[in-house]
Amino acid sequence: MTDQNPTQPARILKIGATRIIADASMSALDPEQLRTLLKITYPEIAHATLRETTLEDGTQVLEWSAVPGRKG
Repeated sequence: MTDQNPTQPARILKIGATRIIADASMSALDPEQLRTLLKITYPEIAHATLRETTLEDGTQVLEWSAVPGRKG
């Protein structure tokens, strides 16, 4: 038996090749609040593009794609 609440679908956070399954502490946060929380560990998402999708089973996927920058 799992501890997941069936009324609230899971959230998957993708940052490059990293995949994070959001836990209960992240469930109430909106995507910009998640960005603020995660950019401490993953600074590349500070200016990344966010794409939100929902899978057939109701799982929400938040994927940050890095924006190419300039040097100099």
